[in-house]
Amino acid sequence: MTIPAAQAEVAAFLARHTGATPIETHISAVYVGQAEALKMKKAVALGFLDFSTLAAREDFCRRELALNAPGAPDLYRDVVPVTRAADGGLRLGGEGRTIEWVLRMAPLPPDAFLEAMPAISPAMLDAIADAVVALHAAAPCHTGDAPAAMARVIAGNRAAGVAAGLALDEWHAEARLAALAPLLRERAEQGFFRRCHGDLHLGNLCLLNGCPTPFDALEFDEDLATIDTGYDLAFLLMDLERRHGRAAANRVFNRYVAGTGDSGFVGALPLFLSLRAVIRAHVEARSGRDPEAYRAAAIGYPAPTPPRLIAIGGLQGSGKSHLARALAPEIGAAPGALVLRSDEIRKRLHGVAAETRLPAEAYRPEMSAKVHAALFASAEAALRAGHSVIADAVWYDPAIRAAIAAVAERAGAGFTGIWLEAPLPVLLARIAARRGDASDADATVLARTADADPGTVSWHRFEATDEGLLAAAHALPAGQAMLR
Repeated sequence: MTIPAAQAEVAAFLARHTGATPIETHISAVYVGQAEALKMKKAVALGFLDFSTLAAREDFCRRELALNAPGAPDLYRDVVPVTRAADGGLRLGGEGRTIEWVLRMAPLPPDAFLEAMPAISPAMLDAIADAVVALHAAAPCHTGDAPAAMARVIAGNRAAGVAAGLALDEWHAEARLAALAPLLRERAEQGFFRRCHGDLHLGNLCLLNGCPTPFDALEFDEDLATIDTGYDLAFLLMDLERRHGRAAANRVFNRYVAGTGDSGFVGALPLFLSLRAVIRAHVEARSGRDPEAYRAAAIGYPAPTPPRLIAIGGLQGSGKSHLARALAPEIGAAPGALVLRSDEIRKRLHGVAAETRLPAEAYRPEMSAKVHAALFASAEAALRAGHSVIADAVWYDPAIRAAIAAVAERAGAGFTGIWLEAPLPVLLARIAARRGDASDADATVLARTADADPGTVSWHRFEATDEGLLAAAHALPAGQAMLR
C-alpha cells in the first residue's frame, strides 16, 4: 500500500507534525501522534469509491465525522484543512490555500483495538453485543428493495473476488439470494433494513473508557451501508469465528438476539456470513496474503445442516444456561445454535436489560404464558429456517414440555430433551453465588418449584454435578424423542 504521489508532500508534513509513521489501508493513511490522530483519505478511485478530488475528500471526511461522532464523541473531533502558508510551508488549520483535508481524532494506543486482542473475555463479548444492539437501535430505518440491494453487493464482490484471483465457481450466492428474497422483503417491511455501520468487524471496534465502541462506519457508499441489520452483524460474527472460534461468535450472536428479540435473520445468516467471508477473501488477496481460508469458509457457510431442537430443563440452579451456552457453538449451522432462554425473553418483554431484576408480578401465570408463547414462536421460525435451537427454561409443567417437543415435530426437526438434577443444597449454593444473571430466582422460588410435581419426565436425565455432563449431552441422539 502506497500513498499517491500527489499527496506525498502532505504525507511528509503529517508525519512530521505527529511524529508518526502512517498506518495505511488501501483508502486511507492514519498518523497517530501523542496529542491527536490525523486521518487522510488517499486520492484514489477504485470503482466502488472515488476520493480522487479534493472536494470529494473533504465531503467524505465530513461524512465520516457525522456518522461516527454521535456514537464515539470522545474519539472524533473535527475536520481540518492542511493549508499552504505565505512562506510556502504547510500548516494544519492555518490560513492560506487548502491543499488537503484530514479528520482529526483522539489518539488511541494499539491495544485499544479489539482486532489486536489475543483473547476476548466472555464479559467483553457480551459488551460487544450490547454495543451492536445499541448501534442498530439508533440506526434509521429505510424503505427500498432489500433483495436488489443485496444483489448489487453480491455482484460487486463477485467481480472484486474474480479480479483478485479467487475461484468462485462454487459460490452460489445469487441462487441463494433468489430463495431468500421474500424473507429480506418481509424484514425490510418490519424495519430491519437500516442505515447500518456497514463495515462492522473487529478492526472497527475499539475500547473507549473501557467500553467496546464501533467506529469508522462506512461513509463512501450509502447503498453498501443501507442493509439488513443481520448482514451488518454477520461481518462481526464471521470475524469472531475466524479469529477467536465459534464459541465467541455464538455468544455475541445469542446476546444480540436476547437484546433485540430479532432472530428472524437466521434463515439468511448462511448467505450473510458467506458474503462477508468473500469480502475478507478478496481483501486478503489484494493485500498479498493467502485468502484460501476465507474463500473456503464462504463456500462452506451455506452448506445445509439438519436443524435440531434441544430443550434443557430442571430446577433453578441446575446449570441449564451453563450447559446451553457450552453446547450451542457445536450444534447446527454457524455460528451455532440459537439459545432461547425464558429468563431473557421475560426481561425483553418487560423492556429491561437481562440483568435487571423484575418484581414478583412479572412472574404471574399469564406473563409466563406470554414468555412461553414467544419462545415457541421464535424456536419454530428458526427451525423452519434451518437453524438449530436450544430452549432453556424450567419446563416443570408436563404440558409445557409436551408443547416444546411439539414445536420440533411441526418444524420437522430432531428433538432432544435434557433434564438436569442436583441435590437441593447444591442448587441453593449456586443461586446464592449468582451475580449479573438474567434469572431472578432465589431460595424461595427454588423451594416453591421443588415442591411442585413435574409429573413423569421422560427426557434424558443427568446429574448436574457430573464432570462429564457436556460430553454426554453432546452425544445424545437428535431424533424425535416426543414426551408423553
